[in-house]
Amino acid sequence: MAQSDDLAAENAKLKKRLRKLKKKLKQARNTAPAKTSGPAVSPLAPRDGFPVIPPLDGLRLSSFAAGVKYKDRPDVMLAELAPGSVIAGVFTRSSTRSAPVLDCEAKLAALAPVPEEGFAIIVNAGNSNAFTGHAGQATVDAVTGGLATLMDLPKGHVFSASTGVIGQPLAPEKITDAMAALKDGLVPDGWPGAARAIMTTDTFAKGAWAEVDLDGTPVRIGGFAKGSGMIAPDMATMLAYIFTDAAIAQPVLQDMLRAGVRTSFNAVTVDSDTSTSDTVMVGATGRAGNDPIISASGDTGVAFAEALHGVLKDLALQIVRDGEGATKLVEVRVTGAAHDADAEKVARAIADSPLVKTAIAGEDPNWGRIVMAVGKSGAAADRDLLNIRFGNILVAEKGWVAESYTEEAGAEYMRREELLIAVDMGLGHGQATVWTCDLTHQYITINADYRS
Repeated sequence: MAQSDDLAAENAKLKKRLRKLKKKLKQARNTAPAKTSGPAVSPLAPRDGFPVIPPLDGLRLSSFAAGVKYKDRPDVMLAELAPGSVIAGVFTRSSTRSAPVLDCEAKLAALAPVPEEGFAIIVNAGNSNAFTGHAGQATVDAVTGGLATLMDLPKGHVFSASTGVIGQPLAPEKITDAMAALKDGLVPDGWPGAARAIMTTDTFAKGAWAEVDLDGTPVRIGGFAKGSGMIAPDMATMLAYIFTDAAIAQPVLQDMLRAGVRTSFNAVTVDSDTSTSDTVMVGATGRAGNDPIISASGDTGVAFAEALHGVLKDLALQIVRDGEGATKLVEVRVTGAAHDADAEKVARAIADSPLVKTAIAGEDPNWGRIVMAVGKSGAAADRDLLNIRFGNILVAEKGWVAESYTEEAGAEYMRREELLIAVDMGLGHGQATVWTCDLTHQYITINADYRS
């Protein structure tokens, strides 16, 4: 009996030690950098790092380490837009979209055409507040309501977003307790901190900006985004915030954003998975002094839309460059399809194919996998009209390998960091372009450890 008691006591001690070890391991993981494994910075990251984005009149930004998930790093950002600003947004169409997305959609729909008050946007990383039931909306209400009171804004003018793990309740206190510090920290040049605060598995902060002349008035557009995995936006875990000092009517800004997203954020894919939290918002302070843009078809409207699209595309491609485990940036360009919709089907079938992406990772010019992806896409195709190129190298034509093609040339091309796969269907005038990255073992490593 005594021996049995001794064994029970020893087992109890072992269990206690095991619990302590697990607790220490969890604490160590929580203090690790946002990316749990892989290179410190993606090999495809912009060589010059985060750009120097000039301040915009009417915009202030801040960031703070609230400890939502990560320790000793900023994980909440705040943006303040001055009175007279307008705001536009495009969101995921996922049927399981998060409470913050649903809240933002409802608030945008209820906004007055010419709002008098300013706006605030608050974003946290580490927890997506998605698939959290009624508690999710309660957290959104607590966060946006608390910030509205603090900033003296209508609650309908406070927007929130969350990114990170799905299905875990988000305690609002971690964010509401940080609000006073966030407000006190607002500065016109807070771009880098705000961009870093919304990162999850990103290896670098993503920013872009442009300046456009509108009838002699310089107008600035700047923005930042996060995204690395779960990227196939349907407007990924993807968030983007763009700001401008242009004077522009809200409906025009909304239409421009929706059109610009189609060929930027909606034209990239890392892993074909659409997030519950995809959000792209644009705020315009109207402080530049330009004549208000009231149409997308006038000269100033066209010029501004082109500059806005340039910023959107720059940020979207940075997301692909930071694809989890990525070593190659790949442009898939499809022409000659029966119509644009078929071209997009083919481009996405190629860009999303694990077989194509792993061949690219292995620098294998396996053009048969391109043929496979075209065939499975569901688009109209004729084998004997199909042409395939790797960059300027003609690989296959009219249903067969090109006489001029050599495996050595294809293999040499695949060693590049940036690749073009071009497919001409030979059927019509439809065209589409999608950007993607390769699929490496590092993607598995990162996502296998993501919740740890």
